[in-house]
Amino acid sequence: MRSSLTSSPIRPFIIRPFKNTKSICSQPQSSEKPISSESPVSENFPEKITKGSHFSGNPIFPESNTFQPTDLSQTSVISSLLSCRNEPVSAFEYFKRVERRRGFLKSLDTFCVLLHILMKDRESHRYARNLLNHYVSGGSEPTSAAIIDHLIESAKRFDFDLDSRVFSYLLRSYVRADRINDAVECCNGMIERDIIPLLRSMNSVLKALVRRNLIDEAKEFYNKMNLKGLGVDSVTIRVMMRACLKEDTTEEAEKYFRDAKALGVKLDARAYRMVIHALCRKPNLKVACGLVKEMRDMGRVPSRVYTNLIGACVKHGNLTEAFRLKDEMMSCGKPMNVVVATSLMKGYYKQGDLSSALELLDKIKEDGLSPNKVTFAVLIEGCCTNGKVEKGYELYTQMKHMGIKPSVFIVNSLLCGFLKAQLLEEAYKLFDEAVDSGIANVFTYNDLLAWLCKRGKVSEACNLWQKMVSGGVRPSVASYNNMILAHCTVKNMDEAYSVFSEMLEKSVTPNVVTYSVLIDGYFKQGDAERAFDVLDQMENAKISPTDYTSNIIINGLCKAGRTSVAWDKLKKMVEKGFIPKCLTYNSIIDGFVKEDDINSALTVYREMHESGLSPNVVTYTILINGFFQNNEIDLALKMRNEMMNEGLQLDVTAYSSLIYGFCRRRDMESACKLFAELLEVGLSPNTVVYNSMINGFRNLGNMEAALDMHRKMINDGIPCDLQTYTTLIAGLLDEGKLLTASNLYSEMLSKGIEPDIITYTVLINGLYGKGQLENARKIFDEMNRKCLTPNVFIFNTLIAGYFKEGNLQEAFRLHNEMLDKGLVPDDTTYDILVNGKSRSDTWARKKEKMPACRKHHSMRIELLELPRMSNYRKVLVRSSSQLMDQAEVRKESLRQRQNCSPVGDITAWGSSCMNCRG
Repeated sequence: MRSSLTSSPIRPFIIRPFKNTKSICSQPQSSEKPISSESPVSENFPEKITKGSHFSGNPIFPESNTFQPTDLSQTSVISSLLSCRNEPVSAFEYFKRVERRRGFLKSLDTFCVLLHILMKDRESHRYARNLLNHYVSGGSEPTSAAIIDHLIESAKRFDFDLDSRVFSYLLRSYVRADRINDAVECCNGMIERDIIPLLRSMNSVLKALVRRNLIDEAKEFYNKMNLKGLGVDSVTIRVMMRACLKEDTTEEAEKYFRDAKALGVKLDARAYRMVIHALCRKPNLKVACGLVKEMRDMGRVPSRVYTNLIGACVKHGNLTEAFRLKDEMMSCGKPMNVVVATSLMKGYYKQGDLSSALELLDKIKEDGLSPNKVTFAVLIEGCCTNGKVEKGYELYTQMKHMGIKPSVFIVNSLLCGFLKAQLLEEAYKLFDEAVDSGIANVFTYNDLLAWLCKRGKVSEACNLWQKMVSGGVRPSVASYNNMILAHCTVKNMDEAYSVFSEMLEKSVTPNVVTYSVLIDGYFKQGDAERAFDVLDQMENAKISPTDYTSNIIINGLCKAGRTSVAWDKLKKMVEKGFIPKCLTYNSIIDGFVKEDDINSALTVYREMHESGLSPNVVTYTILINGFFQNNEIDLALKMRNEMMNEGLQLDVTAYSSLIYGFCRRRDMESACKLFAELLEVGLSPNTVVYNSMINGFRNLGNMEAALDMHRKMINDGIPCDLQTYTTLIAGLLDEGKLLTASNLYSEMLSKGIEPDIITYTVLINGLYGKGQLENARKIFDEMNRKCLTPNVFIFNTLIAGYFKEGNLQEAFRLHNEMLDKGLVPDDTTYDILVNGKSRSDTWARKKEKMPACRKHHSMRIELLELPRMSNYRKVLVRSSSQLMDQAEVRKESLRQRQNCSPVGDITAWGSSCMNCRG
C-alpha cells in the first residue's frame, strides 16, 4: 500500500545539513509541490527497476557531468529515491549527488526513505550506519522520538518492511557521538513503540552509562530491560558487575552473576573472571575457588583468573591456598608467570620467610623468567622490612644492571631501610643519587625529613628543606608537619609557629596533624594557654579534633600539673560525644598520682570501671606506683592481685614498678623474688629493672650484689645507661674502691656515654670524701672544658676541700667563680666559709696573741687580700665570739643578697667590728 506525502500526520522536518558545508543551500528553497494520490509517483519515476532493464549501473542517472537534475524539491527527490528502492547503492549515489546541488535541503522524510532503501540489502547497511553517524554527530535538531516516528510512518506510507536494525543503528550512533541522554531517550522511545532494539545496541548504551559513571542511570536502564522482557546476555551482566565494582559494592556484583546464572544466561569466561575478581576484593576466596572449579570443568580457565586469585590469597595471608592454586594452574598446562611468582614472593616475606622468597627468585631465573620492576620492588621492600637492607641494595644494583630503571617506590623503600638501620652514609648517597637522576619526589624528601625531625636534627632538616625547595619540589602538608615537629621536639615553639605561618602564606592547608603537633608542643613547653589558642584556630578552620588531639589535650594538662582541669575538660568532651579510651583515663590517673592525690586517682579509676571500660596493664601499673609512693604497700599488692584476677599478665613495666617500689623501701628480698618471677614467666628484664636492683643493693651497701647484677646485665645483652654507671661509681667511691670506680668510668666513656651533672657530682664528692682533692679538681676542670656548669654542691665540696687543706685563696677564688656563673650560694656555702679553717696553725697562734684592735685590723687585711673583693655580694666573716655569731652572719649575708649590692668599704666593716667588742 502506498500513501502520498501529504497524507502524513507528522510535520515534515528539514534536517540540518551535515558537517560538509558544501551541502548547505545558499539560496531559498522553492515551494514544494506535494505528490497527491491522484498524481502517483510512478508517472514520472518507475517504482521498480528490474534486472532486465536496458540501464546499466545507474539507469536513470547517468554518470555524465552534463546530467543536472533540475527539480530539487522534497517530493521530486523522494520520488527519485523510490524509483531505486531495489537498488540501494544507486539510490545512495543519487542522494550524494543531489545533496551537493545548490538549492537542495535534506528533509527528515527524504532521510528516512533513504535509510529504508539502504536497509533492504545487507551490503548497503554500512551506508545507513555512516549516514546515521554523520547525522547524529552533526547535532541535528529533530529529537530521537521524531526520527523514530518518521521512520515508522515512512515505512507505512511507502510500503517498506520495518527493519529493527535501523533503529539499533540509530541508538548506537547516539552512543558513538557520546550523546548518552539522547541514546537513553531513543531506547525508551523504541520500547514504548514496541520496537525491540538489538541486545548488542542496548548493551552499548549500558556501557556508555557505566563509562561515564552514571551508575544509578545504568541500573535503572537495566531494570527497564528486565521489566520489558528484553533479555540479557553475558555482556550485559559483565557491564553491570563492572558498575558495581566501580562503587565497590562487590556483593551486588555477585548477585547480578548469581541471578543471571539462575535464569539460564550463558555466562562466558570474562563474566566468571569478573565475578571472581569481585569475590577476591570482598574477600570471599572460598566461593571464588568454587567458581574456578566450575570454569575448569567447562575447560576454560584463563591464566589471568589464577593470577588474580593467587594474588588475592597472598594479600589475605592464605599462602597455603595460593600455592595450591599455583600447582593446579601448572597441572592444567599453564606455566608459572612472573606475576604469580611475584605474588608468592610477597607472601613469603609477609610471613617473615625472606629466604624462601629469594630462593623463588633464583628458581624463576633458572626457568627462564625475567623478574620485572614489580618483582624487584616486592623483594627490596621485603628485605628492608626484615632488616636485610644490604641484600635489598644488592637487588637494587642487580636491577639497574639489567637495565630496569628503579621506581620512586623502590628508592623510598630502600631509603627507609637504610634510615631504620642507622646507615646514614648509605642513605644520603642513595638520596643524592635519586635527586640527581630525577627519581626523587616529595615522598622521598619527606622520608628523610621525617627521620631527621623525629630525632631533633633541626639543622640538617632545615638544610634538606632548602634543597627541596630550591630543587623545585613543592613541600606537602606532611613536609610542613615534619618541620613543625622538629622544632617542637627541641622546644623551639617560636620557630614551629613560624613554619605554621609560612604554611598558611603558601596556601598549604593545615590538617588535624598540624594542629595536634603544635598543641602537643606547647603543652610540653608548659604553655597551656598557647596550646588552647591553637585549638581555637583549629576549630575556627572547621577541623574537628580527632581522638588523638583530644588525648593530647588531656595528657598535656596532666603533664603541666593541671590534672583537675583535665578531668573537668574530659567531662565536657564526653558531653560533646567524645568516647574516652583507656589511654585517656590513664593520663588523668597518672596526673593525680604524680600530684600525690591518690584519692582522686582512685575516683577516676572507679569511674573508668563504671563507664564499662576495663583498665589495662598500664592503669594498674600507674596505681601501683602511686601506692608505693604513698607507702601503701598492701594496696599496691592488692592492686597487683586484682590485675591478675582480671586475667591480665604483668608486663616488664608492671614488674619494674613493683621492683622499684620494693627497692626504694630497701626490701631487696621481695624485689629479688619479683625479679626471679619475671624471669620465670619468660620476660626479659630491661635497663630500668636492672637499675632499680643495682640501686637497691647499693643503698644497702651491698656493692658485691650490685656488681653481680651489672655483670648479669651485660651477659644478657641489656645495655647499661648513664644511671647504671653513676649508681655503681657512687657506691664504689663510698666504699673507697677508687680503682674499680675509675675502670667503670673509663668503660662508660668507651661506650660513648657522656657523664651529666649528676655523674660529675658523684665523682667529685666521692673523690673528695676519700682525700682525692686533686683528682676531684681534675674532674671539675673536665666539666669546664665540656662547657658544663658545675652545681652549687660541687662548688661547696671543692671549697670545703681547699679550706681543709688551708688553701684559703683558692677556696675564695672558687667562691668568686661560682658567683660569676650565676649560681646562688646556699646555707651550706656560708657554713663552709664561716667555719672553714683557712689559716695555718702559725697564723692562728699569732692571732691569739694579738690585742682586740689588731684582730680587727687583721680582719681588714684578710678581707683586702681576698681576690676580686669588689665583686663580692656577701658578708664573709670568720667565726669569732668577739665578732658575729653564725646566725648573724647568715642574716647579714641574706640582706646583702637581697640588696644585690657589693659589700661596703673596709672602714665601714672596721666600724662594724668595733661595735661588736665586749
